[in-house]
Amino acid sequence: MAHLMQEIFGYTDELSRALQKQDQDIVHAIELVDITKYHLEGLRTDPGWDDFLKKVTSFCTKHKIKIVDMEGPYFPAGRPRRGFFNGATNYHRFKVDMYVSVIDRQISELNGRFDEVNTDLLSCMAAFYPLRLFAAYDQEKLVRLATKFYANDFTSDELARLPCQLNMYVTHVRRDERFQNLKNLCELSVMLVETNKHEQYYIVYKLLKLVLILPVATASVERVFSSMNYVKNKLRSKMGDDYLNNCLVTFVEREFFNQVKDEDVINLFQKGDRKVIL
Repeated sequence: MAHLMQEIFGYTDELSRALQKQDQDIVHAIELVDITKYHLEGLRTDPGWDDFLKKVTSFCTKHKIKIVDMEGPYFPAGRPRRGFFNGATNYHRFKVDMYVSVIDRQISELNGRFDEVNTDLLSCMAAFYPLRLFAAYDQEKLVRLATKFYANDFTSDELARLPCQLNMYVTHVRRDERFQNLKNLCELSVMLVETNKHEQYYIVYKLLKLVLILPVATASVERVFSSMNYVKNKLRSKMGDDYLNNCLVTFVEREFFNQVKDEDVINLFQKGDRKVIL
């Protein structure tokens, strides 16, 4: 089982790290999802199982660990032999019940989190990326992004004008040298403001802002809930809401609070109405 976990985590770790980054690269994340699924599905095939079994067998031989006879009968540890898995072999137990089952759960988890709708949304968002002179640009996807996912944020007039403004926008930025070395959507947004193109192509910029909000919001929400479970543990299950909120703010935004000097905090309290000796 340890070897199986190492094998699965070896393929999913890169995706997990990419999704937890505060500045998510959507294009990279989409590619990693597809690549991770591809390799996991390859693991559950017969050749994948054979390669995995060879690795485990080699490890056992090297460390002088008894190798299980896969064709032999399987007997559950700690239970009477009679009545349990009658006729089942070690091959069925280890491959079907454990190996394939664990991989299927991992694939199912990825399919649940990145279903057709979510994948379509991310694919449309990726059409905004400025890498390689906006090579990922796709007008059809960006129009679908606005009409399908953010229709309530635009007027009918804005949606009608969006295709033409997108064409004007992409031609303009591709010809502007200042946009040639941009790496992500954040840099694109900043450059649009610095060059005043956010006013000229305000509908496009509005759509870009909506795209920027989503990955930050989803990642931030997950981090906050994770932090809440960490701060409000069993020993502090009766913590008041106000105190909990204060603790969460300092914990979630600890990168900023670590930059605050103790002297500044002390001076702030000393200047208050209630004099507290710190």
